[in-house]
Amino acid sequence: METKIYKLDYHAIDPEIIKEAAAVIRNGELVAFPTETVYGLGANALCSDAAKKIYAAKGRPSDNPLIVHIAKWQDLLYIAKDVPKEAEKLAKAFWPGPLTMIVNKNDRVPRETTGGMDTVAVRMPSHPAALALIRESGCLIAAPSANASGRPSPTMAEHVAEDLGGRIPVILDGGEVGIGIESTIIDLTEEIPMILRPGYITEEMLKSVIGEVRIDPGIIAADSAVKPKAPGMKYRHYAPRADLKIVDGSKDAVIETINALTEEQQKQEKKVGVIGTDETAACYRGDLILSVGSREDEDEIARQMYRILRAFDESGVDVIYSESFATPRIGQAIMNRLLKAAGHQVLMAQQNNGGRKIV
Repeated sequence: METKIYKLDYHAIDPEIIKEAAAVIRNGELVAFPTETVYGLGANALCSDAAKKIYAAKGRPSDNPLIVHIAKWQDLLYIAKDVPKEAEKLAKAFWPGPLTMIVNKNDRVPRETTGGMDTVAVRMPSHPAALALIRESGCLIAAPSANASGRPSPTMAEHVAEDLGGRIPVILDGGEVGIGIESTIIDLTEEIPMILRPGYITEEMLKSVIGEVRIDPGIIAADSAVKPKAPGMKYRHYAPRADLKIVDGSKDAVIETINALTEEQQKQEKKVGVIGTDETAACYRGDLILSVGSREDEDEIARQMYRILRAFDESGVDVIYSESFATPRIGQAIMNRLLKAAGHQVLMAQQNNGGRKIV
């Protein structure tokens, strides 16, 4: 299959390109498109055969629900069995934007879209290309991230082409996305709304609108035995090809420990990658050292994380060591993605009289 790639101007979306892509969606085929979070792989959410094509193209487990992307509030009412009062409050506060709400579905939504569940995940993206595609197609669009299942999510069209080129008909290239991590997911079918995936919309932001909110303990657990409630989050995600480990502790101890581990790996003729920051990158001795930006800029760290994981794949490193990024606002979301990418492999570093101690 030939994959057509169309470049879009964020500030002046070409309506003819959108018309062509919308026709592909209406015909039951797949289109990769930019959102404000990551690139999505879209198909008609209310067509079971179209939803199946998403799973096939990605190699995605069939029990991993798809998020339905909508362009107006009435679309949620059209597919929901019931709409909690919290949904309208959250929509007024955060839609269009990076928030996904889970509600009970009605029979209009096929189980192929929801991974066999009686609930449906819904969001309204803010990217103009995404909204234009939904409106022009006349369809609600189911769209997980546009990557091969388990790989780092795509933040550029080139990442989509790398994973899915030749497997899907169309990629809309809107350049690099603005946020770089997937939407926050909140389950509104629980008695107390529960965050199933952290994201740019934080716990504090949600509480300010609807009051009490719980966090699924499985999404931030370092223990891989603690499984998250959301079916899709039980799978390893975002993973580079190399073995990734996170090193946590004080700044000096982390630098010292990563350099010691790097030396040990290099003695075994392993190529080592290191994920640091602008403040620390010059301190490391790896074969490829990449900075996610400054610790003073959480948004930049989130935006660069997946791109950097893919860069390590291109370089062919054998092992990657990463600093921990427990930043104050969206650090939980960043660490959720990094822990999944590392398979929850975390080393605690401590200095020991100028030497190092790894616990």
